[in-house]
Amino acid sequence: MLTAISGINWGDEGKGRMVDLISEHYDVVVRYQGGNNAGHTVVNERGKFILNLLPSGILREEVVNVMGTGMVIDLDHLSTEIAKLRSREVALSPDNLKISERASICLPYHRKLDNLEEDRLGKNAYGSTRRGIAPCYSDKYLKKTLRMGDLLHLPDLKDRLKDTITQKNLLLEKVYGGEPEDFEELYGWLQCYAAEFAPYICDTGLYLDSAAEKGKDILFEAQLGALRDVDFGIIPFTSSSNTIAAYAPIGAGVPGRRLDKSIGVTKAYSTCVGEGPFVAEWQGEDAEKLRTEGNEFGAATGRPRRVGGFDVVASRYGCRMQGATEVVLTMLDVLSYLDEIPICTAYTIDGNPTMDFPYGAQLDRARPVFKSVKGWGTDISGIRKKEDLPRAARDYIENIERVLETPVTMVSVGPGRDAYIEMT
Repeated sequence: MLTAISGINWGDEGKGRMVDLISEHYDVVVRYQGGNNAGHTVVNERGKFILNLLPSGILREEVVNVMGTGMVIDLDHLSTEIAKLRSREVALSPDNLKISERASICLPYHRKLDNLEEDRLGKNAYGSTRRGIAPCYSDKYLKKTLRMGDLLHLPDLKDRLKDTITQKNLLLEKVYGGEPEDFEELYGWLQCYAAEFAPYICDTGLYLDSAAEKGKDILFEAQLGALRDVDFGIIPFTSSSNTIAAYAPIGAGVPGRRLDKSIGVTKAYSTCVGEGPFVAEWQGEDAEKLRTEGNEFGAATGRPRRVGGFDVVASRYGCRMQGATEVVLTMLDVLSYLDEIPICTAYTIDGNPTMDFPYGAQLDRARPVFKSVKGWGTDISGIRKKEDLPRAARDYIENIERVLETPVTMVSVGPGRDAYIEMT
């Protein structure tokens, strides 16, 4: 069984905790895109963990975790993330963590360039996390990136690295007026991390193909959501990679494999970290209350998330982009304080109603059409069976299932591993 689990909306849907939960039934978990520009929060019996680069299956010792070809890996950050987990007695070894030799390295000058460009844009900034992700992906397509496998052959890399640094210094100094990069310093940085990560670097595509042939169950984990996809999202306010499920086999390193199942994850309301159009957004006291009830702050950045009612238009589009065969609805318990729950059922653009997700400037002009439904007004965080849910809560779930035209198979009612309800 090859399964992708990905976000339907803007990211921060609760994918990490769902991967941690579902990974109990899988042999391998693979991160297939992105870098440390987003975080997955997992709560289990050992406490709260925030993972930025490592797959969320890393908290289960019996699961093999793969960092795929489509990722960009900040070596400083990965080293720190691994050290933090080890300090909390999480086992990591080449037996349960494998890093693709083809994954790109996010280098210090990528972070510099990211910061300098955001500063240059000023009020028109894209809302980058300033962690070098876009410059690193740019280098991938310029064929100037370094890859994890290069760490195993550093002496052969010197001439190419010198040429790349010459080009980067032209940008850093002549375009942005910044400080240049030093070859010897960067080469030493790479040598240090080559020694640390060499045991983990391998041909993960070969490993995954072999695992699939042996009938192993593989779970592909995405970062962010469909609306942050570089091709199908709200450009330019997106990530720089493909967050959609269809990219999972490619980003994992097994492009010839096909998915058996695509699980789309969405919250019971809408949240968004960063800039860009967010039609269903709430403002003022209503937003502050929902943000507080849901503890809506970014796992990677700590930024307050923008919040709003469930967005039918965006979520239908997200389900279609992810090819979702089923939906997991998270954080239903957060809405328990509301007597009436507003849902964004449609958009209007220049006064014309639409259920289709708009493109470009049309999205900037879109306005939400809200319809309120009855709330349940009672704590549901202790409920574990669907028949024990209040009728209004079941109606809410069934309404979402109906508008998305996709079955809701699981609902989370709290942050803990056991705080969920099977709906099928």
